[in-house]
Amino acid sequence: MPHIGARAACISVCGSFSSVINPSCLAWPSSNQERGNTVMDLTMEKARPAVAGENPPTLAELKRRAAALLPELRRGVEDRERNRVLPHDQIRRIAAERLLTLRIPVPYGGPGASVREVVQFVVDIAAVDSNLAQALRPSFLFLEGLLSSGDEATRRRWLPRYLRGDVFGNAGWEIGGASGAVSSRIRREGEHYRVNGSKYYSTGSLYADWVSVAALDENGHELRFMLPRGRQGLELVDDFDAMGQRLTASGTTNLVDVLVQAEDIIPTPLQSSGQTRRSIVTPFAQLFLAAVEAGVAKNALADAVEFARHHARPIKHSTAQRSVDDPYVEFSVGEIAAQAYAAEAVVLRAAEQIDAAWAAGLDEAAIVHAALDVAQAQYVAAAAALKASELVFDVGGASTTARKHNLDRHWRNARTVANHNPRHWKAAVVGAWHLKGTPPPNSGLF
Repeated sequence: MPHIGARAACISVCGSFSSVINPSCLAWPSSNQERGNTVMDLTMEKARPAVAGENPPTLAELKRRAAALLPELRRGVEDRERNRVLPHDQIRRIAAERLLTLRIPVPYGGPGASVREVVQFVVDIAAVDSNLAQALRPSFLFLEGLLSSGDEATRRRWLPRYLRGDVFGNAGWEIGGASGAVSSRIRREGEHYRVNGSKYYSTGSLYADWVSVAALDENGHELRFMLPRGRQGLELVDDFDAMGQRLTASGTTNLVDVLVQAEDIIPTPLQSSGQTRRSIVTPFAQLFLAAVEAGVAKNALADAVEFARHHARPIKHSTAQRSVDDPYVEFSVGEIAAQAYAAEAVVLRAAEQIDAAWAAGLDEAAIVHAALDVAQAQYVAAAAALKASELVFDVGGASTTARKHNLDRHWRNARTVANHNPRHWKAAVVGAWHLKGTPPPNSGLF
C-alpha cells in the first residue's frame, strides 16, 4: 500500500465523521481475555499504556494523531525502500496510536469511523509509504470481517486485542495449484487440531502478533483460524522478492504440525450457513488496494514537486530561469496532480458506496452495487498511479533517474499492487453488468 513542508499540501486528513454501523445490537466487549503466552511482547512494549478510567480516544483525537504521525512515517522512506529496511518501528507506532481501531464501533470502545474515513486514512498512509499501508491491510480486513459477522463471541475475543495495539498478518495464498486453491491441511486431534502446509504470500506477518491462516479439513472444507506469532511450528520467512512493495513483509509462512486450538477457529458465513454468500468485506478488501494506488499517485506528485523545486534545472533552450517556471514542467506536474486527484476521488466515492451498503443492512443488491463501484475505482486508480509515477521523470532530466532519489519506487509499487488482480477483468465485469445485468463473480475478488 509527502515530505514535510512542500509536501504538506499533498497530505489530506480524514474527512468528517458519519457512523454507519447500528450500535444497538452490539454488546460491550470483555477486555480480560488472556493473550496466548507464546506471543512476543513487542506490541505491549510499543503500545500506549492504558490508564484506569481513561476514556477511549475519539475519532477527532485519532485524526489528530494520524496527522501528527504522517511526517514521522515519511522520514527516511527512500532509504528504507532502497536498502530494504523493514519498517517495524513505523508499524508499531501506528498500532500504538490506536489507528487500527478506527472502525471499531463506539459501544466496543472504538471511535466508530465510516469506511470512507478509514479509506482516507489508508490513502494518507500510502501517500507517505505505500508499503506501510499494504502491510496493515490484513489488520483492517480482519476487523471488517468481525464487524460484518454475526458472531458476538468472536467480536468479544478479538476487538479488545485491537484496542490494546495488536497487529494482524495474513498467510492465505499458495502457489503450485490453481489461483486461490488451498493445499494446506488441518486435521482434528482430540479437542484441538494440527495444521501443515506452506503459504507463499503472507502480507504483514513479519510485523504481526497474530497470523490468519486458511487450510482444508478432512472433508475438504476451508477453515480459517488465527495463530499467535510465537506458536511452535509457525515459521515466518523474510524471502519476499517482488520488484515493488518490497517492505510489506509478504514472504513465506511454513506450518509444521502447528497446534490450532478450537478457539483459534474464526467462524465464517460459509461455515455457519452452508452456502456461499456475498460479503461486504470483499469489496472493502479490493478498495483497500485501490486506496494504496491512490496514495502512490499522491506520493509521486509530492516527489515531482520536491524535485522540480529543489533539484531540477531548466533545459538549455528553455526561456525559464528556474525549473518551476518552465511551462512543460508545470504541465507535467499538473498532469500528475490530475491523475492523483482522480484516483483519490474515485476511491472515496466507492468507499461511500460501501458505507451505503452498511446503511442498507448489507442487502445483497447494495453489496453488488458497492462491488461494481469498487471495480471501477480499482481500474481508474491503478491506471492513474502508473501514469503519475511515469510522469515524475518528465519534471527533470537524467538526474531524475539517480538511485539516490529512488523515484522509480513509485512505478514499481504501483505496478506490483496493480498485479494483485487483473484490472482488465474489473472493466469487463462492469461492462457485463451494464450490457446484460450480470452480477460480479462471487470469487473473493469483487
